[in-house]
Amino acid sequence: MKQYVRFSKNKTIYYGIIENSKIHHISSTPFENYDLTSEISSFSEVDILPPLIPGKIICIGLNYRDHLNHIGEKPEPKHPEPFLVTPSAIIAHNSSIILPEGATQVEEEAELVVIIGKTCKNVSAKNAKDYIFGYTCGNDVSARDWQKNDLQWTRAKSSDTFAPIGPYITTGIDPDSLDIQCRVNDKIVQNSNTKHLIHSVSKIIAFISSFMTLEEGDLIFTGTPGEPAQLHPGDKIEVEIEHLGILTNQVEK
Repeated sequence: MKQYVRFSKNKTIYYGIIENSKIHHISSTPFENYDLTSEISSFSEVDILPPLIPGKIICIGLNYRDHLNHIGEKPEPKHPEPFLVTPSAIIAHNSSIILPEGATQVEEEAELVVIIGKTCKNVSAKNAKDYIFGYTCGNDVSARDWQKNDLQWTRAKSSDTFAPIGPYITTGIDPDSLDIQCRVNDKIVQNSNTKHLIHSVSKIIAFISSFMTLEEGDLIFTGTPGEPAQLHPGDKIEVEIEHLGILTNQVEK
């Protein structure tokens, strides 16, 4: 298992590997061949950035049974249900989620996020994990009133700051049984495990790649469990996934 972090130091953007609670700078992005440099930084010296800026973001809806029960949906989807979110919604760990003017019910959604490592099209579920680079924590922030009343989900899901990701990219883990939790102001509001996904990570990649080419750096949000919480100005949101760290964001108006 390795953990990569993207960060800014002295107005320059770097990638590094986390070892012994320090950041060891690397010579390029983790998607390329890289060398360890001699430079080491402490977390207090840097600003954590989104672990990458994706070409596209695909999110899967209705992918945990307890979430279906919460919203009153009865049949499980026969295949993954994808929708797109704009990359401009991405924000980093410790950045603020801004509640947009006019939205009256904005909720968090803790999710495992898959990072594609190489181009894939028409891959099988059996081979899907060969195309994964790593994983990170995500929060698919959603304006429920807009989601319910608009014909499309674009502004409900793609408003600025509605896609926090981070804090790291973690590689070399099995995504099929990871504890996932969200806390709002230190109170647990979502608590589950990725083994409860209706459609597994492998099935999701196989399905999406059957009609859409997935490319290096693309993100897939895999769905949220249980009953998400409504957000208010001043809230602290923590998404924690086993082995992946804790994604923390504040809420502002």
